[in-house]
Parts: sequence; C-alpha cells; structure tokens
Amino acid sequence: MIISKTPLRVSLLGGGTDFKDYYRASGGMVVSCTLDKYIYVIVKERFDDLIVLNYSRRETASNLEDIQHGIIRECLRMVGINRSIEVTTLADIPSTGSGLGSSSSVAVGVLNALYSFVGEPLTCEEMARKACEVEIGLLGKPIGKQDQYIAAYGGLKRIEFLADESVHIHDYGFDDEQRRIIGSNLLLHYTNVTRSADSILSNQKSNIETRRQELDGIRSLAQACDQELQAGNHAAIGRLLRRNWELKRTLAAQISSPEIEDMVELALANGSSGCKIAGAGGGGFLLSYVPRNDQDRYRKAMRLYRELPFMIDPFGSRIVFNIR
Repeated sequence: MIISKTPLRVSLLGGGTDFKDYYRASGGMVVSCTLDKYIYVIVKERFDDLIVLNYSRRETASNLEDIQHGIIRECLRMVGINRSIEVTTLADIPSTGSGLGSSSSVAVGVLNALYSFVGEPLTCEEMARKACEVEIGLLGKPIGKQDQYIAAYGGLKRIEFLADESVHIHDYGFDDEQRRIIGSNLLLHYTNVTRSADSILSNQKSNIETRRQELDGIRSLAQACDQELQAGNHAAIGRLLRRNWELKRTLAAQISSPEIEDMVELALANGSSGCKIAGAGGGGFLLSYVPRNDQDRYRKAMRLYRELPFMIDPFGSRIVFNIR
C-alpha cells in the first residue's frame, strides 16, 4: 500500500500568465504557495483483476477504457497499470469548485503514488511535467501549468514559464517563522458559491489575445511581488492583490459577480489591504491580506462567510506510507 499527501494551493500573483498561449509569446510568472490542506491518494494491489476507484463515487471496471475519472484513468495508462489496482482519493475540504487547485493536486498525488507503487519514484519536476501532460495534453483541460508545479514542489515559490516550455522554480528560503508571519496575514473565506472552473477558464483562454495588455499587467504585479518578498516587505502583498483583482476580473465575464463584488467591498472596508478570488474566479474562496491588528474587525465583518484557517506548507507532494 502506498499513500501520497499532496497540498492544495493559493496563487498570490500572476495567475493567467501560465497559459501556453500567453507564455509562449511573453513568458509568464506566478508567485504561489501551498496550504496545510491536502489531497490523499491511497494505492493498493487487488487480488482480482479489477480496477477499483473510490472518490466522491465508486467505480469498478475490468479495463481502463471504462473508467470515468479522466485524471486517474490517464495516470494509470501513463504508468502502465491496467488491472489489479485500487485507487482511493480523500480531501481535507470538498474539492469541487474550491479554486484551490484540487484537480492538479489530484493529478500530482496520483502520479506520485502510482510511480512509487511500481518502484519508479519521481522527482518534483517529473511529477509536475507529467501532471501537465495528463491534464493539458491528454485531457485537453483549459488550464495553465502553475498548479501542477506548486503542488509538486510546495512552499512559497516564484515560478517562471518560458517560451521554450522550460519552467524555473525559485524558493525564497523563508524559515518557519517567516512563513508563519506571511501566512498569518493571509485569510481565506468561502464565498458560499460553487462553480465549474472549466467554462470560466475556457473563456479566459479564448480571450488571451484581446486581454494581453491586462495579462502583461498581471505579470508585472507578480514581478513586483517577487521583488517585495525578496526585500522582506510582505505587507506589499495586499496592495498587489488589490490591483491583481482589478485586472483579473476583466479576463472573462464569469470571473466576478454582484455577490462577489459585495464580498470584496466588505473585505476592503474592514481591514483588508487587498483581496481576490482564488483560482479561476466565479466562486470558491476569497483570499485577503489582512494585517494582524485588523483581523478581529475583519472576521467580525465577514462572519457570514466560513473561514478556512491555514498556514503555508513548505513541502510539496510526498509519500507518507509505503509498505509493499
């Protein structure tokens, strides 16, 4: 039995510049971090020849083609497993529509567990690259590459996407106390709205050429965030998040809504120096930078929205149980 543990993530700045249609022309950059909230994947051998999957539903199949869960199906195919296997996924929070990168964490976690199961453990780069191949190449999902890379590497990172398809990872080298300080000023509250990211991301992807100027601005904000973090000025994240949201909500019509705008206005009026919807937008979680002295007032004002407490996890996907 193999168990992998893969973190969810929040993208701070630069989301959207990790789409191929953008970075192949301009180069992309994001600043992103992983949370101490996880996707667990359990892989075990079966005595019979069946393929059994347990997630929000249960699937039993005798061949790969009958599996409905696209990510697990293509991961099994990639590893070369087509029988006598049981794969179970568990999530710390409901993953559908969260905006916390759950589908890519599943892809990374499944690949990590399956390759460990067959005795071929992957590097972080291999996990991320293969997860991109599964989600973008094989399944044709309208997504970028940042989620797979931050889930594999973990921590608080600058990730650059170059035109030649190479990806550069920079770790800020923060110690536990520095991560705690930064993480304690970042708050997540649920919008009370679930949504399917695919339609929003499809529209965003199709709008890249007409919104290239806005995406250039978003990339510049990621670059500014990188410089501020290297200088130790994490308080700048707030104003950068605020400007990022102003640009992000222009990328596709469904990213914002009157309900979301009301929530943003409430946050900004009660101590947040900047906020944005995590992930594709349209629902999920609001990420907000709130200085410690303002957090009591902020939480009181946001009491109708459920908070997701978290800290920054310095690690990416890892194997936490391995008995063969």
